[in-house]
Amino acid sequence: MLLKQYLKELNMVEMLAPAAEEQLWLNFKDQGDLDSRRQIIESYQPLVFKAAMSWKVDEPTLMDIIQEGTVGLIEAVENYDHTRGVAFSLYAFHRIRGRMLNFMQQEGKADLTYIDSPLDSEDSMTMADRLIDTSVEVASQAEQNFLVEKVKDAMERLPAKEQLVLSGVFFEDREPKQLAETLDMSISHIYRLQKQGIRRVRGMLSKFMQHW
Repeated sequence: MLLKQYLKELNMVEMLAPAAEEQLWLNFKDQGDLDSRRQIIESYQPLVFKAAMSWKVDEPTLMDIIQEGTVGLIEAVENYDHTRGVAFSLYAFHRIRGRMLNFMQQEGKADLTYIDSPLDSEDSMTMADRLIDTSVEVASQAEQNFLVEKVKDAMERLPAKEQLVLSGVFFEDREPKQLAETLDMSISHIYRLQKQGIRRVRGMLSKFMQHW
């Protein structure tokens, strides 16, 4: 399936209301209803896309990652215990991402840039954690673009140096070492500005993200 067709189908996915999703889980887990299973899998396909977009790869590889992620989603649906009170999105996301990572390692592509990996060894926060809350489920490419624009709007309100660092790292794909040389700063100062800027951006976006 081509990416364009996949995105077209993804845009048609409707998010489930909590009550409706709960009923689908009951139907599938308690009664073995396969149509309910199908509806759950389809409704969480945007979560697969969100995880796949963490990789900076060409289109064919992206489609392979999406396929692997879908297998991970199906496995998550099969193994999820809806009675334990754990949100399925959290449970499934780790299964989906794990399946993708295994695939990339098997293909010898694990060294490709992964947006959801730590930027430095001393910091466990990821790019996705920093700029957009990973609990937000992006239902379409348009929504993803909208969130990115919100991030850019917030970044424009940052002090100049923090703005330069975040723009360089997240939107220009520049390495911290390159930025340090360009801005005549130490790498440690670049990381410090990056962390400060991220805190400010997340603070500005927090109210918006709560209502997303």
